[in-house]
Amino acid sequence: MIPLSVLDLVPVREGGSVGEALDISARTAAAAEKAGYNRYWVAEHHGMEGIAGGATSVVLAHIGHATSSIRIGAGGIMLPNHNPYVIAEQFGTLDALFPGRIDLGLGRAAGADGRLAYALRKDIVKASETFPNDVVELRARFAGDPAAGVAAPQAAGAQVQMWILGSSLYGAQLAAMLGLPYAFASHFAPALLHQAAAIYRERFEPSETLDKPHFMAAINVITAESDDEARYLASTNEQAFVALRTGTPGRMKPPIRNYRDSLPDVALAMLDQMRSVSAIGSPETVREGIVAFVARTQADEIIISGSTYDPDAQIRSVELTMAAVGQQS
Repeated sequence: MIPLSVLDLVPVREGGSVGEALDISARTAAAAEKAGYNRYWVAEHHGMEGIAGGATSVVLAHIGHATSSIRIGAGGIMLPNHNPYVIAEQFGTLDALFPGRIDLGLGRAAGADGRLAYALRKDIVKASETFPNDVVELRARFAGDPAAGVAAPQAAGAQVQMWILGSSLYGAQLAAMLGLPYAFASHFAPALLHQAAAIYRERFEPSETLDKPHFMAAINVITAESDDEARYLASTNEQAFVALRTGTPGRMKPPIRNYRDSLPDVALAMLDQMRSVSAIGSPETVREGIVAFVARTQADEIIISGSTYDPDAQIRSVELTMAAVGQQS
């Protein structure tokens, strides 16, 4: 089976705290490492009460100290929100702390409205337009290229593995042009999955760091002892997805039995989109779902996304998923 990785949004649970969310993520990462996962990524989100991964590099340092061998990284850093120089310093420092384990996934979408853009003191639209140049600058800084400008000693020579992330065709084209690995956010935006993969593979130009395309696709996964239990646990994610799409995001809520029965058709349509790239159920059900997803996408690597309100159930899902798929580290 191809490598399996984990994407963590660092959710804050209803009745819980940011500190507890960070502790749960560290525990989950340690379990993922023990189970044999390839990477553990944290996503950058800001201004959301229910997500605690905004200070992504700090969260990764916390997870790095809770683990010893699994690759850890950003899935991703939304580069328009940041100065490339500072990101080079941060991730170069992470590589110094955890040598050979650091991934830097880069996204062009800011994930920010006008209020957040003001809070970040960034012209998000302008910064998005310079995204390709900023990616090239980051690569030059990690390579220690003097042409990058003012030296960033923490970054020069750092063995940070850079990725381009996306949910449209733009990232696929850029990753192909720069010869970088590419990860597609199919777990929440599956519409262009196959087209993006095809463009990336067809247009890929080998680089000093990658001689052939490496494509990773995301899938929602919750594994439990039975299909019914997994569907029950997954209702937490369904509530979060509906809340986000209807403009009412909040903290992670406890699961609800037969949650979908209470929803209007428009909300069910939203969930059907998410469910189209999901494997939720018993180990056998999840194994079949992931195998089919790999066959359909021809991905080189899969990254799973899915949290549960009960932290122990989340860790158990990670363990059961790997055991079901038969992945070996």
